[in-house]
Amino acid sequence: MSPREVVVLGYGMAGARLADEIRRRDPGAERVRLTVIGDEPHHAYNRVLLSAVVAGSMRPDSVRLHDEQWARRHGIDLRLGVAALGIDRAARTVALDDGTSVGYDALVFATGSTPWLPPVEGLTGEHGELAEGAVTFRSLGDCERILDAARVGAPVAVLGGGLLGLEAARGLAGRGNLVTVVHPAEHVLERQLDAGAGRVLARALGEFGIDFRLGRTAAKYLPGDGLKLDDGSHVDADLVVVSAGVRAETALASAAGIAVDRGIVVDDALRTSDGRVHAIGDCAQHPGTVSGLVQPAWEQAGVLADLLTGSDPSARYRGTSVVTRLKARGIDLAALGETHVETGDPDAEVLCVDDPARGRYAKLVLRDDRVTGAIVLGLPDAAATITQLHDRGSPAPGDRLGLLLGRALPSAAPAAASPADLPAATTVCRCNSVTKGQLVDAWRAGAASAEQLTTATRAGTGCGGCADTVRGIADWLASTA
Repeated sequence: MSPREVVVLGYGMAGARLADEIRRRDPGAERVRLTVIGDEPHHAYNRVLLSAVVAGSMRPDSVRLHDEQWARRHGIDLRLGVAALGIDRAARTVALDDGTSVGYDALVFATGSTPWLPPVEGLTGEHGELAEGAVTFRSLGDCERILDAARVGAPVAVLGGGLLGLEAARGLAGRGNLVTVVHPAEHVLERQLDAGAGRVLARALGEFGIDFRLGRTAAKYLPGDGLKLDDGSHVDADLVVVSAGVRAETALASAAGIAVDRGIVVDDALRTSDGRVHAIGDCAQHPGTVSGLVQPAWEQAGVLADLLTGSDPSARYRGTSVVTRLKARGIDLAALGETHVETGDPDAEVLCVDDPARGRYAKLVLRDDRVTGAIVLGLPDAAATITQLHDRGSPAPGDRLGLLLGRALPSAAPAAASPADLPAATTVCRCNSVTKGQLVDAWRAGAASAEQLTTATRAGTGCGGCADTVRGIADWLASTA
């Protein structure tokens, strides 16, 4: 039986992960002949780490997911700098802008999302292009443009106080730029944080020289001068970084007659309205998915690889329990689950610690003695323990305040605190989706220290919140050698 022809449209984090997962299950290409189409000219990279590139703490080549020989080693037809123009579903072919076409038995959309440009006078040209002196923050190319334009010490405005906007602001502030964040909501990260946490976070970021204009929108862009806001005030800026949100890239699917809503609609098998076509990542719309985060995409890639290779025909994607972390140097923030439940809710136990002077805020939401939501800012030990409790569904220790402050007694900590007790499938590094099993495999392959494990797997190179766990696993492996 000849291999299935699988074509992946998109070579970002989702498409690259899917290709890796397929080859992990089918290393000899006996079941799947794989073609990956990427419209960027270079190999896939980790978008989670782009703020570190802007900050100068990581080089662009250090965030690559694959090396130059990756496709050849794994028998993958990788086409870089090529875009799909259209899909003929009857003939099962995809037309490409280099004049060629490729046939498929199964097609996967991993086209991601594109930046949303707010309706600000002067910000875009007649064809929708950004005006000179303005740049989005979404790709490695955007990082290069930001670094080229952001002179050290020059004022920069960031439109958007979401995750990417704050990460860009922190990176630029770390380079010596005078940064002002303009955000329409009354507090930053309003999707992930309550008002108290947003206030403490803005104050903590202010310690790094970042100014905030909250509850304000930009009314007009004045190239080389800055922004006029809706209240008539002015923000000086030599450069404007636009990070006001994203929109799923669905145009190609829609033109092919595939059902589209906010994204490409998929079921638990990640199938679209055409059973031969699938979608994963930011472009896909599944009821259990939070858009704009990488962990759902990587979990979807694992499920779809099982299905496409036949490794597990019963595999289904049921949604992702997401932990949001802000990747900003000097800030340790984790938010998960129900973050907007208020104290006084009759069906939940809600505890808060508010310590703005020290940049600390903690909120814990419990139902039936289980963690169902949390915001933890400036308390990394508490964040690690609470995340483990949430992921495993373990009962919370009785000392709630000790848990919030990271001082829970060892006997009250979840069993997962011991590296020996962690299941192999446990995700250790959420930024890079590295499991305990992958760390063990890297150790057996010759990585003989925490630093070497980090080099081999990238665990710990994102927000840094898993560094202690990686060291703990390294110590445990050394003790059992």
